Amino acid sequence: MELSTKHLRRTDLIGEYLVEKPLEQSRQNSKAKRKKAPVEVPGNTAVKPSRKSKAASSRSRDHKTSVWRDLGALGIKIVIIAIVFVLVFTFLYGFDRNTDPGMAPMVKDGDLTVFYRLDKDYVIGDLLVLKFQGELQVRRVVAKAGDVVDITKDGLIINGALQQEPNIYQKIRRYDDSVSFPLTVGQGQVFVLGDAREDATDSRVYGPVNVDDTHGTVITIVRPRNF
Repeated sequence: MELSTKHLRRTDLIGEYLVEKPLEQSRQNSKAKRKKAPVEVPGNTAVKPSRKSKAASSRSRDHKTSVWRDLGALGIKIVIIAIVFVLVFTFLYGFDRNTDPGMAPMVKDGDLTVFYRLDKDYVIGDLLVLKFQGELQVRRVVAKAGDVVDITKDGLIINGALQQEPNIYQKIRRYDDSVSFPLTVGQGQVFVLGDAREDATDSRVYGPVNVDDTHGTVITIVRPRNF
């Protein structure tokens, strides 16, 4: 019995040793695996961008750069156009809203007159712009340098000839405080009259006008609707 018992105990010990050893190795292996496995922390996961996302991001940056470049080019064009506009209407052309009844019915109150500043080589019948007492006014050239002007009860006389003016609907007259007639237009001067001959303020009041003091030839009259 003792031999049997010892044999059994020995066998049991060997069995326990054989069983425990594999268990211990499996535990060690599992620990090693846990050490090697990466630890994922919620909220700190870094996702490596793909090639597609990089390309999309690059296209977005290029698009924004292109938009700003286009806006800058547009702004430069607007500034250039504004500068050209100011230069043109300062040195070449001018415009004025007429408030003077002295040129009716050719130029009425409210009409917009556009004039060319560089054209001062006037001929008879031209409309020019001049300034009198701080106000611009449009007047018609009726005589040039060297012409003799007179106003009689018969009408306007230039160089001894009575002028036929089919587009003038009012009879001309001298003013009580007008210049002396007959008169000779000096060099570099023109004699101007308003088409409203009865009451217009023109060369009958301030005499012949120096061409250099005028603002240019009227080239366009713009009339608002319903006028």
